[in-house]
Amino acid sequence: MFSRAKKTPVAEWWWTIDRELLGALVLLLLCGVVLSFAASPPVAERLGLSSWHFVIRHWLFAIPTLVVLIGASFLSVRQARVAALVVLVGAIVLLVATLQFGIQVKGSRRWISILGISLQPSEFVKPAYAVIAAWLFAEKMKHPDMPAQIIASALMVLIAVLLMLQPDFGQTVLMVVTWAALLFLAGISWWLIGLLMGVAAAGAGLAYLVFPHIARRIDIFINPESGDNYQMDRALQSLLEGGWFGRGPGEAIVRRYVPDAHADCVFSAAAGEFGILFCLVLVGLIGFITLRALFLAQQQTGLFARLAASTLAIQFGVQSGINLAVNLNLLPPKGMTLPFVSYGGTSMLATAFAMGLVLALTRRKPEERLATGIPRYRNSLAQGA
Repeated sequence: MFSRAKKTPVAEWWWTIDRELLGALVLLLLCGVVLSFAASPPVAERLGLSSWHFVIRHWLFAIPTLVVLIGASFLSVRQARVAALVVLVGAIVLLVATLQFGIQVKGSRRWISILGISLQPSEFVKPAYAVIAAWLFAEKMKHPDMPAQIIASALMVLIAVLLMLQPDFGQTVLMVVTWAALLFLAGISWWLIGLLMGVAAAGAGLAYLVFPHIARRIDIFINPESGDNYQMDRALQSLLEGGWFGRGPGEAIVRRYVPDAHADCVFSAAAGEFGILFCLVLVGLIGFITLRALFLAQQQTGLFARLAASTLAIQFGVQSGINLAVNLNLLPPKGMTLPFVSYGGTSMLATAFAMGLVLALTRRKPEERLATGIPRYRNSLAQGA
């Protein structure tokens, strides 16, 4: 099946895919499955569900997640662009529908039920927008007369408005970071970067004034005594409880009282069970995935593939960083999942789609391989996809 002599699609895929990145992604997914045993049962019991409710669902989500990851990695560069466009259009339509028909939870409408399945459209908007915006930026760099960057920016504004109407400040920040990363990769001037940073700061200030729940979270973050900070207090206690080596599987006490130990605070629950050393290994794995994806992206000769893969890698790294910073009480709570580790079917599938596209866009081309199978990359920055 994987013989070099055979020209089957599977064999071609195996010898052109970056197996180090693929292996790291599968390992991270397995870490999430294992941690579901430690973090999920207490949450399920508090909700009156079976102790294994979230564990079983996490395992069931892991199967289609792996299928999406590998399936997306089979796509050609053109097919990846088409798939992203289809997903983006569908996700924007669902974002609009969510505002009207979505499930309201804690004052926000971020989920919509389709045939009994709950989806969070914003999770799929992120990777799809990153790819389509990268294509638009690449076209602008090859054809300066095209208003491609304006279209990409207008699309970002539309998505940001829809997200803030839910409201979902965390996902909005991630979308703006995605757009800013593309601007930086496309080589805009530093004074324009400074101007955009000022606009972003003004936007954050406006959000603080307009949205009471955002203001409340920031106020509590700055002054914990000004409101209820129960979840983050328990999360920090869980981080400290495990010490270097953890209390052992099922032995941590504090993680039983963390409201979102299976989702947003899974990192804190992992520290209580397996210790700080395990968490450092987990952070190292996430860092390896991000840096490996960025390295592979920069080796691509096609401008679109380079921009898209780089942006998806940055998106993955920033989302992970936000989740970890929240767990360490370095940022206010944002409801941001830890990719492949936190519970959440939509998040897992969307991350699989994103990283599957990274694998697809960075597959080695036949002419770029030596007889030994070692890739030979060309570093031309002028060539387009």
